[in-house]
Amino acid sequence: MNAILFPGQGSQIVGMGSEFYNNFEIVKRIFKEADDQLNYKISQIILDGPEDKLKLTQNTQPAILTVSYAIFSVLKKEFNFNFKSTKYFAGHSLGEYSALLCSGSLTFKDALFLLYERGKSMQEAVPVGKGSMIAVLGSKIDEIKNFLEEAKKKGVCEIANDNAEGQTIVSGNIESIELFKNILKDNKKKFIPLNVSAPFHCSLMRPAADKMKEKINSVNFKKPVFDIVCNVTSKPENNPENIKSLLIEQIYSTVRWRESLITMSNEKTNNFIEIGPGKVLSGMVKRTLKDIKCFSINTIDDMKKTIDEFK
Repeated sequence: MNAILFPGQGSQIVGMGSEFYNNFEIVKRIFKEADDQLNYKISQIILDGPEDKLKLTQNTQPAILTVSYAIFSVLKKEFNFNFKSTKYFAGHSLGEYSALLCSGSLTFKDALFLLYERGKSMQEAVPVGKGSMIAVLGSKIDEIKNFLEEAKKKGVCEIANDNAEGQTIVSGNIESIELFKNILKDNKKKFIPLNVSAPFHCSLMRPAADKMKEKINSVNFKKPVFDIVCNVTSKPENNPENIKSLLIEQIYSTVRWRESLITMSNEKTNNFIEIGPGKVLSGMVKRTLKDIKCFSINTIDDMKKTIDEFK
């Protein structure tokens, strides 16, 4: 069985999707639709930058959605990829919106609206310079949870992303993260500070979730054609009302990506196809699961090779 995966923030790069844009009319139409919906040239930011504009959360989120949707549309409509063996769709953080869009739960217009508003709300939830995130490498999740107990004395310090075996992201206010870094150093643990504009996926994001609640509830979600493995629960879901409440919760909750991959693998999923910019998710799959096949589609050549595999 196959699972289709969609990337999140951090996969963006200036020029992403340009090969598809230059070769397929359907992609030009999708980029123009994004410009029209957002009332500014997101297509120009995607194709030409500048990078600092693309990295603004309120631009990054609709930009990655647009490119992922464009590549998916080429795979489906131009190459007639057969999804009959596909069991799940899943997306990493904002990628969950790409998964919902591509599985027919959301319209492109609504997905763009929600992600632009989500990006803005998340950016505004915590003043710049007050939050921080770090990646902890090579440590088990339970070990990290023990270290967090001490760091929490200085404020919010929580697991934002349980990404893969040996890759966990921690998010919180500056003071608690600084203490957490010292604890990691004392225990000779590897970590990398992340260059992010806000402390995502922790309880500091609750104001953003409050803002997004009304907007998410105002949009019509249909039952997705494929079950969505949700970040918050790491379990499959297809009930539109449940999906809505989980998307609100997702803003301040841990992205349980490692567990989501294990859930899909336990349900006999052995092919994972990443659609969108970058190859970040494929790396996470390989680190977490054994005896699986992984495909990453962000060029036309990638697409042809993947299709050949499934003939």
